[in-house]
Amino acid sequence: MTVTPVRTDFTTPHPLTDTQRVSGGFALMDALHRHGVKHVFGYPGGAILPIYDELHQAESRGWLQHILVRHEQGAAHAADGYARATGRVGVCFGTSGPGATNLVTGIATAQMDSVPLLVVTGQVSRSAIGTDAFQETDIFGITLPIVKHSWVVRDPRDMGRIVAQAFYVAAHGRPGPVLIDVPKDVGQELFDYIPVSPGSCVPRGFSLAPTATDAAIRKALEMIRGSRRPLLYVGGGAIAAGAQDLLADLAQRFRIPVTTTLMGKGTFDENHELSVGMLGMHGTAYANFAVTECDLLIACGARFDDRVTGKLDTFAPRAQVIHFEIDPAEIAKNRRPELAVVGDLNNSLGRLLDRCQPHEPPLSTAAWLQRIADWKQRYPLMTPPASGEIYPQEVLIAVRDLAPGSFVTTDVGQHQMWAAQYLRNGQRQWISSSGLGTMGFGMPAAMGVLTALPDQQVVCIAGDASILMNIQELGTLAQYDLPAKVVIVNNQWQGMVRQWQESFYEERYSASSMNNGMPDFVKLAEAFGIRGLCIREREELRPGLQAALDHDGPVLVDVRVRPGENCYPMVPPGKSNAQMVGLPNHPDLAVASSRDCGKCGFVTAVDHLFCPNCGAKL
Repeated sequence: MTVTPVRTDFTTPHPLTDTQRVSGGFALMDALHRHGVKHVFGYPGGAILPIYDELHQAESRGWLQHILVRHEQGAAHAADGYARATGRVGVCFGTSGPGATNLVTGIATAQMDSVPLLVVTGQVSRSAIGTDAFQETDIFGITLPIVKHSWVVRDPRDMGRIVAQAFYVAAHGRPGPVLIDVPKDVGQELFDYIPVSPGSCVPRGFSLAPTATDAAIRKALEMIRGSRRPLLYVGGGAIAAGAQDLLADLAQRFRIPVTTTLMGKGTFDENHELSVGMLGMHGTAYANFAVTECDLLIACGARFDDRVTGKLDTFAPRAQVIHFEIDPAEIAKNRRPELAVVGDLNNSLGRLLDRCQPHEPPLSTAAWLQRIADWKQRYPLMTPPASGEIYPQEVLIAVRDLAPGSFVTTDVGQHQMWAAQYLRNGQRQWISSSGLGTMGFGMPAAMGVLTALPDQQVVCIAGDASILMNIQELGTLAQYDLPAKVVIVNNQWQGMVRQWQESFYEERYSASSMNNGMPDFVKLAEAFGIRGLCIREREELRPGLQAALDHDGPVLVDVRVRPGENCYPMVPPGKSNAQMVGLPNHPDLAVASSRDCGKCGFVTAVDHLFCPNCGAKL
């Protein structure tokens, strides 16, 4: 097998220092260089060949490495994983037409999770735009709802300015994906190029996030000091802001327990006594009980997603809400806070902590913390039995024990939720498609992490259905010898679909079995020149995983687990977070589902606005 190693020795100076006559493709590559880009993920095609010709020259000069994926969706997800792991803008290329549309899922994934991404697409020549030319697609129009901003380069003289704007928009404020569409003849046309410095161009109408007011900071501190059952609710915005140290300071100074969203994993040490783990549909029971009983919910970089809140009008029903958020559009979108602190989270939390007394007395939260500790004892996560088939949960426990400190990427489904429940991750070490829930995300994302951080250990947790969505990227792992350890939690089903069909569709398992047509994953891995392992017995689990982790190159591990296992706890759709399946209901926390009419006494549903008996307003 021929291996193309990932390069890290990028030391060649900028190839252009003065005004010169160059092509639009050269201008694009030079602008990327000036913005510190060292890696691009992509797949060539006709309309983008002028750019790839200049990319070839950039690689020969030694300042860039292109990672050839096997499908453009893999390029977008790899650039996404690169960005999540580093905080830098990830870059991917695709050609016009199907190449560009193959990137759409990855763009939407990045948009939902606020990941800074620069997507460059080729386009048919300017004169052919609008004629339904071969491989013409209006990718600018298609992606308008899922990007922060986009450009079609009509004049190569605009290239440096557009690239500078694109990097600025992608990385500033709430991060997100941007797109540059480059017609083929723009990439070929020669012009007098004047380089543009990074950060020197801001698009008209683009404004940075506001700075939180002093009054909001003071009020937030007053509300925290006045609470007795506070809870920090931390989302992915805290990772984007790099606010983990400030959050830890706030939590420990005031003795406030911390729960995170799926996106927020890694912002707070989940082994810490103040951690209650993830909340929401598949969150821990104690996190969901805590959010139901708290008297102050401090939301930090979170957006009150439906998978977190359950039935919205029963979410944190006893709590006042402080919402720390950089994006004003998120304020009161789902839950109206008593106080909005709009601005960069790092700045807002830093100023709040600066207002604290040198020896700020902790809050009187001892009784509250003891109550949470009692819930942890009464409602722990499931402990797999020691006999019988391998349980999927014990695969994640084994990964946690054998690969502490590793970066973890995931696909989407039951295995993703088990990974979120059982793994403990550092900041930026949990990389998972959360908002869009994109199957096939995990392995390409792992490629991106390893390209950026070749000395780190990266484990991809996949399902037997999800892995097939981008299985072709085994070829990329092989070509560049990217030592990802891909662990398939194989239950022979689309696991979460099967669980929902069992729970809510009277066990009508429509098109969710993956058993017929399932490949031999070991042979498939070996066909790509990658080591494959299959684990079927419990005594093989830890030795097999350890052997995979010890191997120098990429490994695909197929772990056959109990097929019918469900992921619990689970908040059913339309229910309160205190009403979880998979453990006893918590009657003292359950939110009332009915109420009495004050006029006639008729009992009706709590969400009715008028009495169905007498018509009185409730």
